[in-house]
Amino acid sequence: MRRLAAYVRFIDRVSGWVGLVTMYSIFAMIGILFYSTITKTFFLPSLWTLEMAQFAMVAYFLVGGGYSLKMGAHVRMDLAYGRWSPRTQASVDAVTILLLIFYLGILLYGGISSTAYALEYSERSYSSWRPYMAPIKIVMVCGIVLMLLQAIAMLIRNVAEARGIVLPGVERLPREDELDHPRGGEPDEAERGAAS
Repeated sequence: MRRLAAYVRFIDRVSGWVGLVTMYSIFAMIGILFYSTITKTFFLPSLWTLEMAQFAMVAYFLVGGGYSLKMGAHVRMDLAYGRWSPRTQASVDAVTILLLIFYLGILLYGGISSTAYALEYSERSYSSWRPYMAPIKIVMVCGIVLMLLQAIAMLIRNVAEARGIVLPGVERLPREDELDHPRGGEPDEAERGAAS
């Protein structure tokens, strides 16, 4: 159990650090788009800006995926979930995480195959800029691996919680209903005023 807890702690730390760095990379994408706007308005438009912004967005989305998975920031449809006990929620989350792990495994297989092709044949984009595709594909595979590792950590955490086991040194992540009302489920004054 200690090794599983150590794995969860380590992956949570890695996801937190990578997520923090990725979070600030949005400014690089904003800079690229700002540069694109200036050059298109006042000078000759650059060939590379649109595609580079797309590459930055792909990196932002995939590399930050593990962090948003850790923080529970992905979209969740709540029809009955909020009324279930924490152990039932953890059991359902474990099943959905298994499906996510399966999907990420297929995505990783395709990503590795595509990256190997890009490296072997020096694949380039079909745009007029024609950048090499290997760098962004390597970043994509790294992002998928990080998300897969975080999904495995979430599976361990959910199975432990569903079984009523506390993993030593692993902080319990708040559930959806706890995020809405951080003071223990009581609505604040704005929510009470909106309800009346």
